[in-house]
Amino acid sequence: MADSNSDSTSEFFAQFLDEYYAECDEHLILLRRNLLALETRAGQPQLDRALLDELFRSFHTIKGVSGMVGLSSAEELAHQMESYLRDLRQGEVVLSLNGVEALISGLAMLEQVINARRNESQLPRIDQVIEQLQAIAASDSKVANNVDTKSRGDEPVKQASAEDLGVRTWSVEFVPSGELAERGVNIGSVRQRLMSLGDVVSVTPHVRERGEIAFHFVIVTSAPESVFTDWRQDNLTFTLMNEASGGEVSEDTREPLIIEPETAEATVNTLLSPSNVVRVDLARLDELMRMIGELVISRARLQEQLLNVKGKLSAIEWRSLSEASLAIDRQLRDLRHGVMRVRMVPVSDIFDRMQFIVRDLARENSRKIKIELIGRETEIDKYLVERMLPPLMHLVRNAVTHGFEADRERLAHGKTAEGTLKLQAATIGESVVIEIADDGRGIDRERVAARAKQRGLIDSDTTVDNAKLLELICSPGFSTRDETDRGSGRGVGMDVVSKTVEELGGTLALETETGKGTRFTIKLPLTLAIAEAIIVSVNGQKFAVPQSALREVIEVETSSIKILENNEIISYRGGVLPLVRLARLFDMKDNREPKVHVFVVGEGANAMGVAVDRILGQREIVVRGIGDPLVQVSGVAGATDLGDDRVVLILDVAGLRESHVARNSPGID
Repeated sequence: MADSNSDSTSEFFAQFLDEYYAECDEHLILLRRNLLALETRAGQPQLDRALLDELFRSFHTIKGVSGMVGLSSAEELAHQMESYLRDLRQGEVVLSLNGVEALISGLAMLEQVINARRNESQLPRIDQVIEQLQAIAASDSKVANNVDTKSRGDEPVKQASAEDLGVRTWSVEFVPSGELAERGVNIGSVRQRLMSLGDVVSVTPHVRERGEIAFHFVIVTSAPESVFTDWRQDNLTFTLMNEASGGEVSEDTREPLIIEPETAEATVNTLLSPSNVVRVDLARLDELMRMIGELVISRARLQEQLLNVKGKLSAIEWRSLSEASLAIDRQLRDLRHGVMRVRMVPVSDIFDRMQFIVRDLARENSRKIKIELIGRETEIDKYLVERMLPPLMHLVRNAVTHGFEADRERLAHGKTAEGTLKLQAATIGESVVIEIADDGRGIDRERVAARAKQRGLIDSDTTVDNAKLLELICSPGFSTRDETDRGSGRGVGMDVVSKTVEELGGTLALETETGKGTRFTIKLPLTLAIAEAIIVSVNGQKFAVPQSALREVIEVETSSIKILENNEIISYRGGVLPLVRLARLFDMKDNREPKVHVFVVGEGANAMGVAVDRILGQREIVVRGIGDPLVQVSGVAGATDLGDDRVVLILDVAGLRESHVARNSPGID
């Protein structure tokens, strides 16, 4: 019996930890955004009260939930920053730039502590950050006292005591149960109720004698006892600690957040109203998307069977059956898009992080940089957001550290002293496009070309246009700098950026002009689970090509294909396009058809045409990865089923290009 209770307790806390991390992530996003807004108001005697309140609530919430899970480091950090914000709200300190720096440092450390707990790694030491926060609070308090003394003429002001305000300390215990959970009463909703009334000093979970899990709260509030009356039916018991302990309060009791009774009552009513937000574990959404993928395959099989019975039905029967089939198709497509929307998160989750990187590196390198965020509301799959965070950090760091000139150099070239870094996102069809652009010095082509020649990557006759430049700086380990620094040299880490984008089925493009600036453009599919694809045929074998990877599909006469240096080329939009036959890449029989269909992929010098026998049509496919390394092939991203019980390989465009370059395929004999 004891083992059963232990298992149930462990399972409960594991679920509660997931809720803890999810809630912390939400508040960390808000804190990053609001601290940057607060920085612009440093030194002002009057601050935006709404902004301070929102910051205070976020730190207060993190403090409370961290106490519940026993993460004392996060609780203490959040409490120190909460205390400083409380002093700001009450006018006891004047916000300084050092104060903002301390808050931002504290936020960074707070995130490290939470992530360390999440990853089950060693917690970082917080002593230095705590001391910094305490020192800044004392320093800013002296400034505030000097300002206040001058404004008051040294007249003493009597401060209202807690007793005068009717503040009391309560001990609250909550015992969760399945019945209460069905009514929406859980540890989260109870904590929100109590926070609406005052300052939740501490929260500690414990196991009662019968194995029941309970949570003990200590709350300091001026709310009347009548507020608690209706809560007893929710397994909440209350004890007035002031009276029980002879008026003494625990040393852990912290300065209360005073809320007027009528305000508290209104807040409680709001918190008890139905919520329209539900947290869903991403793994559950993955499973739901998998089931939808199975439906897509079943739908394709049904379509194949319908074609087999078409000739056996009358026109009226076939029309009715076709209409029902099309309705199912539309409904399934709507269902897929609905689930995709649930998985989507705004790209602002990434963009807001970039502001802190720009802020820190700009100060470190003595640069004045303005960051413009466009399309912050653009949504992208949560999985893609997590994968794209490191590559975007590389691009932003390189731009700030090495893309922008010094102030004097900018002014000498007729620019403003302040540089502009633009992050822009937009949805185009089934893809999302992210741009990172700066108005700095641009990439030095001659310097890149010289280093590339030194490493044997190009010869003296090679023209380094934008596409070739991108190919060079994305070479593993390539850099024009002899020494590395915190921001890395332009090119360091670019191979990681390029490979990550390609692995996600996207494309990376570069535009740069000396003295004008640099622009990187990343194009990604909205999601990876289900995709629109072009179905092609080579020697009777079907292949699927993700539509997001294609630029164009053209038909070419075989007689118009030319041979240059043992490679096939075709005329294309006023230039030439290298051509590779898919049959040759996969060692299949090459049928000599009078015409071939070519799908164009890549940009600039990386553009390439892939020849296939015919285009069969466009289909919605379910992407299945190939996990076994023994059957993985360069140029194949995965497999799918079109409904005829035959495996169809999904082509990897980037892999095809690499295979072509490696093999140096010969032309027509």
